[in-house]
Amino acid sequence: MMNVSGSGSEILMAILPVLLAVLLLVRLVLARTSSGKKPMTAEEKGWGTAQTGGSREIQADRVEVIKTGAGVLGILADGIGRENTGRVCAQIALDAAADAYEPYQVLTNPEYLFRTVCREANVRIQKTIGERRGGACLGLVFLGNGYLHYGLVGDIRIALFRGGELIPLSQGHTLDVLARQAYEEGRISKKEAIWSMEEKRRWNYLGMDGFKEIEVPEQPVRLKKGDLAVMVSRGIWQELSWADLEDLLSGDESLPEKARQIAWAAGRSPGDDKENGSVVILRSWEAEDAAD
Repeated sequence: MMNVSGSGSEILMAILPVLLAVLLLVRLVLARTSSGKKPMTAEEKGWGTAQTGGSREIQADRVEVIKTGAGVLGILADGIGRENTGRVCAQIALDAAADAYEPYQVLTNPEYLFRTVCREANVRIQKTIGERRGGACLGLVFLGNGYLHYGLVGDIRIALFRGGELIPLSQGHTLDVLARQAYEEGRISKKEAIWSMEEKRRWNYLGMDGFKEIEVPEQPVRLKKGDLAVMVSRGIWQELSWADLEDLLSGDESLPEKARQIAWAAGRSPGDDKENGSVVILRSWEAEDAAD
């Protein structure tokens, strides 16, 4: 009996370090999983972003997507200015939006947040660049509580992709839009409006003297299952038609892959004078859950 007992003790002592090592490994795996430190893939997060430099030496667009308890905020800032000025202005605009949004776990008035962000970014840009000419366009899309809200300064374009169709949401701050509005209000003739319809210059952006109010929708958009929110900067919408974008969004690829294909197509379009281009695609979890 003594031999059997002694043999069992020796076996236990031999395998004890192995058992402890396995238990430690299990604890580490469980701790990493429960703490949320393992980074989620873009597919799991439900968004995709991509960029193309066009024919420019410096990429002056900045993009970021932030998820909090309040919802998801997509940020696209398009810098304006020579050399590094545009990139600096875009980063200032993005930082102003990210700094303002990140503390929110509940957001009941996104439009107020958008206006606050744009006023703050405008001041920061003017103080930073001084007498240099520069600024930034800024697009903000918030998905929360089953709705899409947006805020816009400049010529970034925002749309909703639903049922295979890309539906424009924003008008943008370009001269052709001003001309159309002036014609509808009877302030200019039809001929004058037609002359202006190809004029895509920006008349409002962050950092300019006399910065105007931002564009927000009259009503937020109620989201449905399968909806995608899409933001594109000039280097995308100037190179690809609306039909091109619809085709590229219609496949079964992940959102990051859709974004990469859009940026690649814009970069491969004919022409030697192409702007920086960025695309942000967002999906709402809430709309998916509500419909299931």
